[in-house]
Amino acid sequence: MAEFSTTTSRSTDPALGDDKVSVLRWFVFYGAYLLAGAAALAVLISAEHWTWDDWSHNTAETFANTSPALKLVGFLVYVSVASTFLPLPTGWLVAGVATREAAVAAGWSEAPLAVLMLTTLTIATIGATGSVMANLSDYHLFTWMLRSHRIAKVRRTRAYLAAARWFERSPFWILVIFNIIPIPVDVVRMLATTHRYPRVPFAAANFIGRFVRYGVIAYVTYRFNLGWIAVVALLAVAVVLGAIKIIPRTVRKFFAEKGQPQPR
Repeated sequence: MAEFSTTTSRSTDPALGDDKVSVLRWFVFYGAYLLAGAAALAVLISAEHWTWDDWSHNTAETFANTSPALKLVGFLVYVSVASTFLPLPTGWLVAGVATREAAVAAGWSEAPLAVLMLTTLTIATIGATGSVMANLSDYHLFTWMLRSHRIAKVRRTRAYLAAARWFERSPFWILVIFNIIPIPVDVVRMLATTHRYPRVPFAAANFIGRFVRYGVIAYVTYRFNLGWIAVVALLAVAVVLGAIKIIPRTVRKFFAEKGQPQPR
């Protein structure tokens, strides 16, 4: 494995050239971010009146009586560490903080529709922000790993080259869609890193995809309290987004093969 440092390997292999990514700088920032989250949790927990025995004997009531701020900060910290290297499930917690018992938007409005939308937008925004932090950690760890000659050889394999050609067609929307649908996105995230997809659009695509995904789960959980509908809704959104990208291209290809003018 290459030495962990902010300097890059000076190799003639294009996979190991100057990637212009400061791994150490990122993890200093990420560590400070997590420490700030942990400190906020400690302060909020100290203000609570329940005991840890309350959680073991009366979990539902204790959770309902916990402050919305503590629930949201705990949610943020959890999703911020749920990465490829620490594969923690997130859907259950999204649904948990979106329940009416959690009442994370309590006191913001008395109108039921407003509370529903505030709950959805709050959870989607916080969850997507935390997931981007975790995903950027994956990005920097994969970048560091690629500085090893042995690992970077994967870029020369036939399977990788085929996957890279597929990814090049629409990298941003591929990342968005794979962040929405309820299947592991790790492979696409690794592909984006090995392909050296820039960090800003990488983060933006991950944020949009996770915002939609968490928003759907939160909305469905609060509105209907039926978890299975969330999975169906996520799949429906993914199909629609995929169709938006695939159908126009297919139509243009069809008319090109027929030698007819392409529809605008």
